[in-house]
Amino acid sequence: MRKKVNLRKIPRLKFDDKGLILAIIQDIDTKDVLMAAYMNREALKITLTEKRTCFYSRSRKLLWRKGETSGNIQYVKEIFYDCDKDALLIKVKQVGAACHTGNWSCFYRKIEI
Repeated sequence: MRKKVNLRKIPRLKFDDKGLILAIIQDIDTKDVLMAAYMNREALKITLTEKRTCFYSRSRKLLWRKGETSGNIQYVKEIFYDCDKDALLIKVKQVGAACHTGNWSCFYRKIEI
């Protein structure tokens, strides 16, 4: 049985005017930044309850669980919030590639400086 999550116990996070908060996903073992996505309150609640990442798609306007079609699941190990309370850092155990392109991380392109 899953533990019910009481969102009132979570610090007052600052969701934007669309009800979203940025979530940066990091592999807990390698420390690689895997991806960035957005969560609304419901996605955060599902993530906390299921201990797997759930996000809000801004383009499709719906919730989606990481790995629901690819099988590349992210098991949540730790969640931090920044000093302004408007961004999350979610440390996960990544199973498979994080990026929809098949790359381990969505951050695989480099700008030369």
